[in-house]
Amino acid sequence: MPTTFRDLPPVVWTLFAGTIVNRLGYLVTPFLVFFLASRGVTGSDTSYVLGALGAGHLLGPAVGGVLADRIGRRPTMLIGLIGAAAAQGALFLAPGVWTMAAAALLISAAGSTVSPAAYALLADAVDSERRRRAYALFGWGVNIGTAAAGVLGGYLAAHGYWLLFVVDAGSMLLYALVVTVRLKEPKRPSGSGREKEEFGYGVVLRDRLALLVLPLFGIQLFVYSLTEVALPLAIHDSGLSPAVYGAMAAVNAVLVVALQPFVTAWLAGLSQLAVQSAGSALIAAGVALTGLADGVVGYTVSVVVWSLGEVVVAGIAASVVANLAPAHARGRYQGAFGWTWGTARFAALTLGVTVYTSLGPAVLWWTALAAGTAAAAATLALRARIEHRTVHTLAA
Repeated sequence: MPTTFRDLPPVVWTLFAGTIVNRLGYLVTPFLVFFLASRGVTGSDTSYVLGALGAGHLLGPAVGGVLADRIGRRPTMLIGLIGAAAAQGALFLAPGVWTMAAAALLISAAGSTVSPAAYALLADAVDSERRRRAYALFGWGVNIGTAAAGVLGGYLAAHGYWLLFVVDAGSMLLYALVVTVRLKEPKRPSGSGREKEEFGYGVVLRDRLALLVLPLFGIQLFVYSLTEVALPLAIHDSGLSPAVYGAMAAVNAVLVVALQPFVTAWLAGLSQLAVQSAGSALIAAGVALTGLADGVVGYTVSVVVWSLGEVVVAGIAASVVANLAPAHARGRYQGAFGWTWGTARFAALTLGVTVYTSLGPAVLWWTALAAGTAAAAATLALRARIEHRTVHTLAA
């Protein structure tokens, strides 16, 4: 383990380990279309269930951010984990399309309430100098668990879809047990009288710098999300088998898991915003290279490029948002960031696919390159303001 992670407190390592356990059980969502088909749900009915799943990712972070600041980090995480585990059972037992859609909405909404609380807890546990490393370690745990889940899910699905639900719900309950036993609710500043009374996201909406940064991160996340949405379409249109997409996912997983801790250590002394901008430009270039690929080698090159960008930016965006947040509003700032992430992913699933199919792949790839590099440059232009804000917050 690189020395860059060794001085992180036990809270960070507990969240890292719990996240690996939780993501090892991330099985139902990737195989949901196959499960629905096994229940006779196809065509437009499938889109209702998937649409509900996507809508939950927009609702959950906003609710999770408010709850994290209002009732605490641990209670919010427990509500999300236990609620999502219960929803897994509801989805498996659901008798019809609309009950399946309701259960899918609850799975994604409850599950996505956890991240704002966990991210706020990380911000509580470490100072601004170590936050990027803490968030990078947390993200590394997500990637380790997700990579292993991809292999485990294929094996379990072949032996019965009920196994996916059992393992997925069980991993959430195990993470909830870790939260209960190993984590303590931190003492947080209560804020002024007005801040105590404020319940929603007014504190974020009044922050002009945050309102500049979050949309820029959203554009960068949209471009990255195209790797999940448009890449399989491109591989299919090239006449290649689904196994090629599986191989590309494996290339990404191996690179991220193997390189992320070392690259984080190597780049630790550089400006976070400069690194974020460079990495985002690399992701945009890698995604755009998909448009030039027409075989396994070409797609592998593009995946390697954007995977390196993913490694470079690990943990930075969440750390920047945490450094902008007042101590009493860290949950809501992370909720706003989570909502931005969910919106970007939803836009990739809808707008990205529409552009690809209606206007043509070339339009999407050039748009991704232009938007990604422009957002990276704009982020870099805000470097002085963000760093000044961070220094001011530390002084206060």
